[in-house]
Amino acid sequence: MKNKVFRILVGSFILISLLLTLYVNQNWMWFTVFIGVNLIQSGFTKWCLLETILSKIGLKD
Repeated sequence: MKNKVFRILVGSFILISLLLTLYVNQNWMWFTVFIGVNLIQSGFTKWCLLETILSKIGLKD
């Protein structure tokens, strides 16, 4: 369950940040970059803040 919610949230963050980049301000692209860097980092370290947050609110694996 946590994996499904994680994927939905990350995909939503990317799409929202791209829409904000197009319609509000180009600096929102940095949010997309942050998400990408965080995903790469979590692939190497096996740790992601969003997964920790989802665990603390009670979502199971």
